[in-house]
Amino acid sequence: MNATRTLRRPRVLIVGCGDVGTRCVQQLRQLRHSTRVFALTSHASRCAELRAAGAIPLVGDLDLRRSLARIAGLAPTVLHLAPPPKTGDDDARTRALLATLAARRIRTTRATHVSPTPVGRQRRLRAAWTPYATAQTHIVPDGPRRARRPRVLPRIVYASTSGVYGDCGGALIDETRAVAPENARAKRRVSAERQLRRAAARGAVSACIARIPGIYAANRLPLARLERHTPALADADDVYTNHIHADDLAAILLRMATHGRPSRVVHASDDSTLKMGEYFDRVADAYRLPRAPRVSRAEAEQQLEPMMLSFMRESRRLANERLKRELKVRLRYPDVDGFLRSMHEQSD
Repeated sequence: MNATRTLRRPRVLIVGCGDVGTRCVQQLRQLRHSTRVFALTSHASRCAELRAAGAIPLVGDLDLRRSLARIAGLAPTVLHLAPPPKTGDDDARTRALLATLAARRIRTTRATHVSPTPVGRQRRLRAAWTPYATAQTHIVPDGPRRARRPRVLPRIVYASTSGVYGDCGGALIDETRAVAPENARAKRRVSAERQLRRAAARGAVSACIARIPGIYAANRLPLARLERHTPALADADDVYTNHIHADDLAAILLRMATHGRPSRVVHASDDSTLKMGEYFDRVADAYRLPRAPRVSRAEAEQQLEPMMLSFMRESRRLANERLKRELKVRLRYPDVDGFLRSMHEQSD
């Protein structure tokens, strides 16, 4: 009886269970204690950490499809939080995951050895039993054929990035904006999104996509950058950025798993309207650190690393009406200022 109840418990698979994935595990345990949460990791050293968080760890590597066999058919709900590969314009990891999840799990049983019956004897037995079978048909009618259970499609929630839009010149955009990735990271995300859409179109999976901006939390603030006095852009050259607290993001992903529309894109963004330098200033003031020095874009090109500069070349503001209207999400931290105030109150 206990084994049967365990098998009937809801199952969720988290692929790429980092900081946000761990927050998803914690929220699932608070909301639904009966849910069994599996976490795929490519590092066996993280198994103890994931187990302590409340997940059942599974070791597998999206770069090695053979290692993914255990997750085929394991859970009807999948949170795909794993990053794409670090090189190229294609996301082979998502392709391997889709191929595994779309495959049916085949249960094999040990065959029992039965000695073959001679063909002539088979014919005589059929002839002998046919009259009896015909005579009994009106007494014991054939029962209704058991209908096949419809196959439950894996439901995937994919954590994409708002970087797929490229530079929008600071415009306010919604989810209908065409993608225009300008760097390899964003192109790989677009590749993953398109693979998911194609898989959903052919009926292999059901998928929805969260486009995520900059994630922040108490352990994800630019404090080290401020302490190093890394410069930010002057206001005239600065870009608009978007933000979401890690706890709110976890709640959004879980909400999409239950209420997200098929093949739907949702901006997982809060209500903040800040330029990058303003965000750094708010954090610096809250933690009583010196504000970042401001430089022109030409000076930034000479002083900053290419990776950091790539984020300073794209400016956009994300509309989040779909998040509120369709998913009915109420953010714990509607803006960065609210979070920083709560941190200040906790420290007092």
